[in-house]
Amino acid sequence: MSHVKAEIATQPECWRKAANLAGSAPGLPTPGERVAVVGCGTSWFMAKAYAALREQAGHGETDAFQASEFPHDRRYDRLVAITRSGTTTEVVDVMRTVGAKAPVTVLTADRAQPAAQVARDAIVLDFADEQSVVQTRFATSVLALLRAHLGEDLEPAAMDAEVAIRMPLPVHPALVDQITFLGRGWTVGIAEEAALKCRETASFWTESYQAMDYRHGPISIAGPRRVVWAFGEVPTGLADEVEKTGAAFLHSRHHGGYASLGRWVGGRDPLDPMADLILAQRVAVALATTQGLDPDNPRNLTRSVILG
Repeated sequence: MSHVKAEIATQPECWRKAANLAGSAPGLPTPGERVAVVGCGTSWFMAKAYAALREQAGHGETDAFQASEFPHDRRYDRLVAITRSGTTTEVVDVMRTVGAKAPVTVLTADRAQPAAQVARDAIVLDFADEQSVVQTRFATSVLALLRAHLGEDLEPAAMDAEVAIRMPLPVHPALVDQITFLGRGWTVGIAEEAALKCRETASFWTESYQAMDYRHGPISIAGPRRVVWAFGEVPTGLADEVEKTGAAFLHSRHHGGYASLGRWVGGRDPLDPMADLILAQRVAVALATTQGLDPDNPRNLTRSVILG
């Protein structure tokens, strides 16, 4: 078994551990603070999801940035950084610069690395660290902790995750040529992460969009042997429009079984979008292994980007 496959399967318990940390974790934003959240790649997508959730919960203005694009002329009450390795150059650089003006909190997997040393407060999720280059459980555990800190009960999500680990895959690698992932609000970041997992793990053609914007051009690539996979709320009529193109439309409200590329069968309450992401992670691994690729060590990628 690959490392990433085993790491995907441990997510329910990791989410529970992360949620239990939320009440005692130091340096998390307080209601009313103006907050910036930064990361790179997967961490940036988790930052985007958290930013949308925090504003939705009424806790205050929250912006998410790729670390390399951080607007240093803006003023924030707190910077929250996400970096699994704690060594990513762009993230550590932003932390050092902003730290001279505002408190910096980092969520990381390794207390010994530079990010934890630079931050005023370090929240270490070492139990969610990974051997695979590809991030799965660390990123979702960070988001679980942040959601719990916003007052959400993460047990239903963890229970959904247990279902997602066991379910039949909704996409058969031999029957699909392309997947587009869609989201709304906080699930835009989830959709972007799902697309990245398939691209980096399997070199597979995926795209991601805001669900409402999908009809403004991107739907033009939908067609037979292609899949549109939506997380969270789905705009009225979109499923029918997609299916008219010959593409399969997938959404967790129909989870419970899968008969063919084109149609879900069965039915259950919607999966939590983070649990639905687990299915996308599993699909990414399946796409890689059926091509003879190593899902733990994707080509051209390393665990951390450290610039000279």
